[in-house]
Amino acid sequence: MPDLPGVELGLDAIVSKSPADQPALRELMTKGALPALIFRTDDCDETFEKVRASGAKVLQEPIDRPYGVRDCAFRDPFGNRVRSSEHT
Repeated sequence: MPDLPGVELGLDAIVSKSPADQPALRELMTKGALPALIFRTDDCDETFEKVRASGAKVLQEPIDRPYGVRDCAFRDPFGNRVRSSEHT
């Protein structure tokens, strides 16, 4: 991404894996054991309200972390964890 040096984005789909592995991967994803996609935002609370209003499943309302971040989490329609993070 030329406008964001050092940023890489890789997406993967369970269906791209062996059919025999798909049930186990889907279970791990549902449990939240696989990595989350994290988006940086300037206003975590505003982002939270917009995403919640869209009908996304809320996993965590906005909270302040001791390391200078306010974040929240959702699950997308495919079971992925998605976080929004604001540096405070």
